[in-house]
Amino acid sequence: MLQLVLFDIDGTLMDGHGIGRAATRRAMLELFSTVGRLDSHNFAGKTDWGTLCELLDRDEADIGRHMPAYEASIERHMRDLAPEFELHPLPGALETVQALRDRPDFILGIVTGNASVTTPIKLVAAGFDPAWFPVRACGSEAASRNDLPPLALQRARAQSGKAIAPQDVTVVGDTPADVACAQALGARAVAVTTGFSTREALVAARPDHLLDDISELLPLCGVTSVD
Repeated sequence: MLQLVLFDIDGTLMDGHGIGRAATRRAMLELFSTVGRLDSHNFAGKTDWGTLCELLDRDEADIGRHMPAYEASIERHMRDLAPEFELHPLPGALETVQALRDRPDFILGIVTGNASVTTPIKLVAAGFDPAWFPVRACGSEAASRNDLPPLALQRARAQSGKAIAPQDVTVVGDTPADVACAQALGARAVAVTTGFSTREALVAARPDHLLDDISELLPLCGVTSVD
């Protein structure tokens, strides 16, 4: 049986130290000449598409038309900013991914609010090889995070040629929105306390599992040792 494990990035695998907000500021000023309420905006659990809808008070269709230009802009700005920020993996994240990535019964993926073009930039800067995650669904592809796990599952089925069921999917994230998007798919929801939400908020979201350390994911996936 093939299992699909989908990881969030920020607060789950890595700490971006604010590079996303900085790149968003530059891209928004370039394209829209305003950043709206960016300084007080909470990015946790949201997609880049949804964030722009909120900050600019525009509907999804309008933002969708601007998304290709926005992606080009934010990619350029994040590459320019990367040397100024010290991105690093969160404790246990690299080891957990490495323990799963070469196993034939797992396929790994990313479900993130980050744009598709900035996702690999962040992964590389924090020490992850984007090739470890052949399946991705990103925040420039949908305004709602709930739309991303079904997209990732569709891509995993196409890549593997296997009929992966929702109950064979695990979504790992640090916010109630990560839990909600897993539940919307019918997947297993695993929340970690290493990110941007309080333990109380995560408990209230009712994940299947709540972890203080991402390495605790391994026994949940049936991995009892690291090769």
